[in-house]
Amino acid sequence: MLSCVDEILKSECLSRSEIITLLQAQGKERTKLFTCAAEVKQKYIGNKVYFRGLIEYSNLCAKNCLYCGIRQSNKHIGRYTMTENEVLEAVRYAYQEKYASLVLQSGEINTPAFIDRITDMLLKIGTITHHSMGITLSLGEQSKKTLSTWKDAGARRYLLRIETSNTELYRKIHPQNKLHDFYQRLNTIKSLREANYQVGTGVMVGLPFQTVEDMADDLLFFREMDVDMVGMGPYIEHTDTPLYQYKNSLLSLSERFDLTLKMIAILRIMMKDINIVASTAMQTIDKMGREKALLVGANIIMPNLTPRKYRENYLLYENKPCLDEEAYQCKSCLEARMHLIGCEIGYGEWGDSKHFENRQDLTTEDTENTEKSLI
Repeated sequence: MLSCVDEILKSECLSRSEIITLLQAQGKERTKLFTCAAEVKQKYIGNKVYFRGLIEYSNLCAKNCLYCGIRQSNKHIGRYTMTENEVLEAVRYAYQEKYASLVLQSGEINTPAFIDRITDMLLKIGTITHHSMGITLSLGEQSKKTLSTWKDAGARRYLLRIETSNTELYRKIHPQNKLHDFYQRLNTIKSLREANYQVGTGVMVGLPFQTVEDMADDLLFFREMDVDMVGMGPYIEHTDTPLYQYKNSLLSLSERFDLTLKMIAILRIMMKDINIVASTAMQTIDKMGREKALLVGANIIMPNLTPRKYRENYLLYENKPCLDEEAYQCKSCLEARMHLIGCEIGYGEWGDSKHFENRQDLTTEDTENTEKSLI
């Protein structure tokens, strides 16, 4: 006799109530969910894992998000901005090691000087790598003009996490002002699509005040927005943030970890051909956290290329792993870990979102069909 989860996993398009049931699955039902997600990943994505060399360019930030360790009001960290030479040295390392993709990340700044520096660096990265690296930006909310400028300068993908799709919860984890507006962030995500980026977003799992219904709505939000890539991780509290006061009311770290695995698995089933990140935050809770995420649906890992001297000051959450590793040590460790779980590393490959590529193909086909009908 088929169980409820068996029936749900046959569904062509998961409903909200079905997603909630899957998020609450335990025991054998949980195993069935993970097995199904692994099968979907193998069929639509394959066994390759793609590295995105992460460069945490600056921890300067104009925002004051209540959960974030690099929020503007945190006076307990040393602020830094990498020099251009330091960035380009990290790029050269990634290029030589055939990572094929980079992520340039920082706190949210949109001053003219910052915008110009990023533009200039993108152009120089293209020159020294012969335009052979896929570049992802994660630089916060920016204007349409800025996004287009960076796209023209060589950026390929953009990750802007919504953090939660629930507008009320969004207000509870951000200051109440125009600088932290849900709809502005949403509009920026839409602008990314207009600029023809591969669009990425994501949420935290296990936030204060968050419900399993909120998590289900987050997954439906990804599908409605038709995103190309998602980065999700468990919420891990930081002492120097206002939300730390709710630490005793949170789900346990193991519960947050398990829910994140379920979110990844369900998303893989819902959106079969997108890219999903196995976040470093997973490894903060479980030493094999990223590997477990890969086994239930994720296919992207971001090895840290930030110089060691800066890493302890780029802590969005506490207990972040690998702060004392050099880039080459991180690479060797990840190679061993990927071998352990039977994954192949896609060296020399961009690992673009197949969802994005499939949409582009459909758009081209529709255009051709329209042109034929007009002849």
